[in-house]
Amino acid sequence: MGACSLFGNIIWVILGGWIYFLYYALGGCLFCITIIGIPFGMECFKLSLVALWPFGKSIDWNLRSAGCLSTVFNVIWLVLLGWHLCLIHLGLMLLFAVTIVGLPWAKQCWKLAKVALWPFGTSITRGGASPAVV
Repeated sequence: MGACSLFGNIIWVILGGWIYFLYYALGGCLFCITIIGIPFGMECFKLSLVALWPFGKSIDWNLRSAGCLSTVFNVIWLVLLGWHLCLIHLGLMLLFAVTIVGLPWAKQCWKLAKVALWPFGTSITRGGASPAVV
């Protein structure tokens, strides 16, 4: 991770990335209480790690290899949570994008909005390396 990514991540955490992290981590804990919710909880934990330190990470969609169960889970996620989380990220993206200085953070909100909408079948990679979170 370069100095710019480190600086961006530090500013991200100061500006509220820790709130995203707590939101997703708490959701992951609540989902993992039941056996049925464990796959959704694991996706929440994956999102919490990206939400805490988003700079220097890229999202890869492996929708073909994910299978039909992943698609079913994505549809359930979209109906119950995905649209709400995506709207939160898009709203904050618009706030960041008002100024030129906020554009890098708006880009990270866009990344989080896409993953929050359809999380199953995605993998998070650090700078094009092997998957960091699967």
